[in-house]
Amino acid sequence: MRSGSETRRRLVDAAERVIRDKGLARATTKEIAREAGCAEGTLYLHFADKLDLVRAVHEKFLPSFVEVAAGTAGRAGSRTVRANLVELAEGALALYRDLLPLGSSMFAAPDLLERYRTLLRARGAGPHRAIEPVVAYLEAEQALGRVPAGADLAAAAVLLLGACHQVVFVEQMVGQGALPLGGSPAARLVDALLAGLTPARPTDRADTEDEA
Repeated sequence: MRSGSETRRRLVDAAERVIRDKGLARATTKEIAREAGCAEGTLYLHFADKLDLVRAVHEKFLPSFVEVAAGTAGRAGSRTVRANLVELAEGALALYRDLLPLGSSMFAAPDLLERYRTLLRARGAGPHRAIEPVVAYLEAEQALGRVPAGADLAAAAVLLLGACHQVVFVEQMVGQGALPLGGSPAARLVDALLAGLTPARPTDRADTEDEA
């Protein structure tokens, strides 16, 4: 006899497979229940509706990134800023590789998307929250003098996560290797970000002022 938690997990896994195979619009609760090997009525014992199930599918992938982000924040002052950010970027790439196909399918169902937005707002959740642990880590490093004072940390976090998202988007649209980033895009992205966080030398500022 299956436990309630096992049945719930089977339903979430089945929903993920059906959404990936058929898209969100064609992923009916009946089809998901069939894929999970249970009655449609059983699905509604664990989830209020299709939207609740979609939310659970999305949240299935969050703990691994949250763990990486929390670990990064706790490493302020240890290793190097580069090593810590590369680890975080690799976690973001893994998250987006899992979530992007699922999240993109949401845009094919405008009514469900709007309901999902309402749900996220009510829960204080959403993809924008991903920048918070990155900013927290950079703030901790800034306080230790390992990130320059005055650096725009929110913009830096958006640039890093946005670049990771773009890498995955291109990978999944046209295939890996389309971007000239070699075998370690996380390291390349972090190196470019850190170059931007490095204060300009006095001579560089003077040259810029002269050009202006």
